[in-house]
Amino acid sequence: MDGLRQRFERLLEQRNLATETLEVLEAKTGVDKRYLAAGAATLLSLYLLFGYGASLLCNLIGFVYPAYASIKAIESPNKEDDTVWLTYWVVYSLFGLAEFFSDLLLSWFPFYYAGKCAFLLFCMIPGPWNGAHMLYHRIIRPLFLKHHEAVDSVVRDLSGRALDAAAGITRDAKVSVTQFQKDK
Repeated sequence: MDGLRQRFERLLEQRNLATETLEVLEAKTGVDKRYLAAGAATLLSLYLLFGYGASLLCNLIGFVYPAYASIKAIESPNKEDDTVWLTYWVVYSLFGLAEFFSDLLLSWFPFYYAGKCAFLLFCMIPGPWNGAHMLYHRIIRPLFLKHHEAVDSVVRDLSGRALDAAAGITRDAKVSVTQFQKDK
């Protein structure tokens, strides 16, 4: 438990938008920022468990901060942070794809959105326990390396067919317009 408390303290000592907001609230209210952060986390957790719109809140948590951090990563000269957030977005997109097909069923489970939010937070944790990094290197990357040539072949074939179909539609449209103009 002390390890968790120490991590929480270190998190509150970092300089970011959340900790700056907590410091402003601490100055205005006189309430210690640790209590403010714990209270906010408790309210957020209760809302995810019992609140209306938990899906929206969970998706905002999984999207807004990572999008902000991704923009900061793009603008920084360090390319390591780019890789961290690209990895998050790969995992997020695959999770979103899997959720699309299973959401109707999963959303009926109690505490689904709390679990989803916990998963997304796990995927964006900085450091060695970053869930997106772990999932990417243990599951996604090996599958990608095993099947990427077959997928590339299918994509090339489908893009060729799509271009042929678009060319055919364009050709037929030109013929129809020309015929329509002659009939006038």
